[in-house]
Amino acid sequence: MLMPATVTEDPLGIECVFSDGSTVRFELDGLPCLQLARDLLVGLVELIHPHGTVDSAGSLTHYTQSIRHLARTLAAQGFTGGAADLRRAQMAEYWMATSGPKEACTRRMLHGFQLAGGHLDTTLAELAVGRAYNPQRNHQQLPPYPEDQWERLTQTCRGIVDESFTRHKAALAAARRGQHPREHGWSEDNLRWLLARIGPVGIVAFGQHLGCSDNVVRQRGGVLEASADLFPRLDVVIAYRLLFGIYSGIVPDGIDDLVTDDIDWAGDSTILLSYVKGRTAAESLNLPRRAVRLLEQWLAHSALLRGHAEPEQRRLLWLRLRKPGGTEITADVGSASRVAIQRWVVRHDLLDADGMPMKIHRSRIRTTFQSLRDKSSWAGRGRATIDPNHSPEVEGDHYLTATTPSQRRAVEAIVEDAQHDLLRKAHPPTVVTDEDAATLAQDYPQLVAALNLDNTVIAELVGGQRDVFTAACADQLAGLHGPKGKPCPARPWVCLLCPLAVFAPRHAANLLRLKAFFSRQWRQMPAAQFMAVFGPYSQRVGHVLDRFDSAVLAHASGRVGDRDNELPLRPEESTR
Repeated sequence: MLMPATVTEDPLGIECVFSDGSTVRFELDGLPCLQLARDLLVGLVELIHPHGTVDSAGSLTHYTQSIRHLARTLAAQGFTGGAADLRRAQMAEYWMATSGPKEACTRRMLHGFQLAGGHLDTTLAELAVGRAYNPQRNHQQLPPYPEDQWERLTQTCRGIVDESFTRHKAALAAARRGQHPREHGWSEDNLRWLLARIGPVGIVAFGQHLGCSDNVVRQRGGVLEASADLFPRLDVVIAYRLLFGIYSGIVPDGIDDLVTDDIDWAGDSTILLSYVKGRTAAESLNLPRRAVRLLEQWLAHSALLRGHAEPEQRRLLWLRLRKPGGTEITADVGSASRVAIQRWVVRHDLLDADGMPMKIHRSRIRTTFQSLRDKSSWAGRGRATIDPNHSPEVEGDHYLTATTPSQRRAVEAIVEDAQHDLLRKAHPPTVVTDEDAATLAQDYPQLVAALNLDNTVIAELVGGQRDVFTAACADQLAGLHGPKGKPCPARPWVCLLCPLAVFAPRHAANLLRLKAFFSRQWRQMPAAQFMAVFGPYSQRVGHVLDRFDSAVLAHASGRVGDRDNELPLRPEESTR
């Protein structure tokens, strides 16, 4: 059975097999303090997956570099022993003088060595698991792209993929019209006909198929252009992958490693995409419609090249030519690194607000996608989060609070509206016990002053000229629940919490009808849903009715039939 990590003795080193099946070997032979280096490698084995979190060659490189640095530093001070001979003061001096990453790596390896059964000085073991002298800097989540840059990046990627796909379709159509150029002449259609059949063979092999030299092929020209139209190159693949991240929000490492087996069609227009997030396990996503269409387009764009690839390569998703007009087919992620992407940015003149080339961070693309996605279906449930690997608190810090300026303004407006709602709910209801204008002015002087009510309006309020279903309204055109200057569109129960509402004894019957409606809704709705929709109003109607005389309520209750047709309801609000 092959172990995930093994220390080799001759030469001294470590061999690893990671969870994705890749292998790596590092040799440390020739170092001073070989016993110390071997002890640290033993500790490193305890940190490698599945025992620990180290699961890539890049991470392992940092640890082996730290071993080299520690061994050479201590050897320069005359140290020749192993980990058991290290002392607290000696390592404290080293950690205080070295960098944060090297301190973190050597601390973890010493602790791993102890876990593997090795002996460490007791005081050093305590220091190794204690507080770091050089704590790692706190990596802040990158903010979303500004809206203008996001739009420019999206349009640039969209333009590149659409233009290249249009040329590709035109090249395929030309190939269907063409014939062999050896018998029918050197033309664009014939060149594409031959390349579509023999694949990306390069100038030399193309000349051999025609029985001429590569110099003749170069002089006549057209082969490189035909190859660029038929087979995707790096420039086009970068655009596709960036746009796929913009449309889907998948983590960059998940996009990099996609294969065709990850695509599960669930109908004609739905894809369930499986991918691996580097720091967690396999995940899946029901792709948004735009991402589905883009993936369909890419599969069609790369189908010809995929047909000329080796069998083991055909399942790789992002196939391309390594060099324009070349012969090597690859899906290598390394060549689409940050450097290649920044060169792509310069070629396509993508600038930021300062006129400098835009910096493309693919993790920032994910953050922007999450900040822009529709949250209308999110009801605050603990697991209704963006990413199941994150707690709601982490997502709130990393995604939901990282908003664009226009989104911040919208959030501030929502907060202001909510604060006004809370203030309105805190005010007691305006209830007059008899229909007398003088009583209203005497009992509610603050209401008269706040709404600038004159004698005419006060008389209309208590006289019934301004009645709506539930109360009398001081100003139906105030725009509290709809456009200012237009009649209020609020449902009948919204008046219960409106500061413009004045309740009089003549409204008691309708208030009782509304209370009965709430009771019927309570019986047919889940409790949580009822409290979210009707909870504040059902409590308020009780407060209002408590202010009326019992005789008024007894007389009004005789006119209440506990039926939906007693209220101005919409069909979807019916309780029957």
